[in-house]
Amino acid sequence: MSGTVVPHGTLGRLVGDAALVRAEMDRLTRQAASGRVAETYAGLGDAAPTVLDLRPAIATREAWQRNIDAATGRMAVTQASLERIGAIAQEFYARIPSLNGLDTATIDSVAANARAALRDVAGLLNATAGGVYVFAGQDSGHAPVPDPDNILSSGFFTQISAAVANLSVAGAPATAAATLGIAASNASGTSPFSAFLSQSATALQGQGSTVEVGTRQREATGVLASANGFVASGGGSTTGSYMRDVMRALATLGSLTSAQEGAGGFHELVADTRESLRGAISALSADAGVLGDTQAHLATTRARLGTEATALTGQVSDAEDVDLAATLSRLSLVQAQLQSSYQMIASVQSLSLARFLSG
Repeated sequence: MSGTVVPHGTLGRLVGDAALVRAEMDRLTRQAASGRVAETYAGLGDAAPTVLDLRPAIATREAWQRNIDAATGRMAVTQASLERIGAIAQEFYARIPSLNGLDTATIDSVAANARAALRDVAGLLNATAGGVYVFAGQDSGHAPVPDPDNILSSGFFTQISAAVANLSVAGAPATAAATLGIAASNASGTSPFSAFLSQSATALQGQGSTVEVGTRQREATGVLASANGFVASGGGSTTGSYMRDVMRALATLGSLTSAQEGAGGFHELVADTRESLRGAISALSADAGVLGDTQAHLATTRARLGTEATALTGQVSDAEDVDLAATLSRLSLVQAQLQSSYQMIASVQSLSLARFLSG
């Protein structure tokens, strides 16, 4: 005899082996096309738990980075407003000495400018970023100063004006005390601020804007329109809020008239106003400095979170993504192996009994 009869079982094993090789080729083809180990977590095998743990960690860090980006934008607007308000305060602090001169027209000019500046400050306190009032703290959906354009007809201004108008009768100490009480008041109809911000500094403690930057970790990112953020106001003529002090000073200056220049107490009231502005400028500058430090710290935190997210993403990639070069090389080998399997099956099928007998 010149041949051998191939048992049926041998052919079955060859077909089965070829099917396994074909399945491996299909798997490698999918991996080469998608670049991924599998399309489902189940297909990742032992690596699935790692991926399931890391993906939420990555998403959390990315969320914290977005939080910081939003907060940084709001802080930039806050800083710009503080800078402008500080410049206004500095301008009038520098101009007050001129009120002690002999030119009474200067008093009326400074008063008019102070009234315009008070409107400007009220408007600056309503600054927004991304639809959020940056000086409103936790009440970010409502304007800190409800009617800034009409601040000159508000109880805040009209009451201070009335007190200043009575200067020659009440005297400087009583007038200064009256304007200080009005500026510090949270009473409806007197306070120029929203109901939320018309509370004591103690009640508003912890009500400033914050941002979540880590697990149970938040950073203060803003100051309130009616209360200091980080630094206490100093000096003997302060409401405890530099923003109230600035507005009080502008309202006081805006209420002066040239006719009062020779009246008793004029120069003393002007001196008190300048002292109040000096303390307000100092506290505002210090608060802005702390806010700037916080911005720098947030930038560092964001960079760290980005590094962590990148590292975690790399671990997920190691588990989910294939080495494309190695996969293509393996695919080429398996294709050759499958071709050989098909050729072997074809050869076995050709060994029929007829060929065996003819041999």
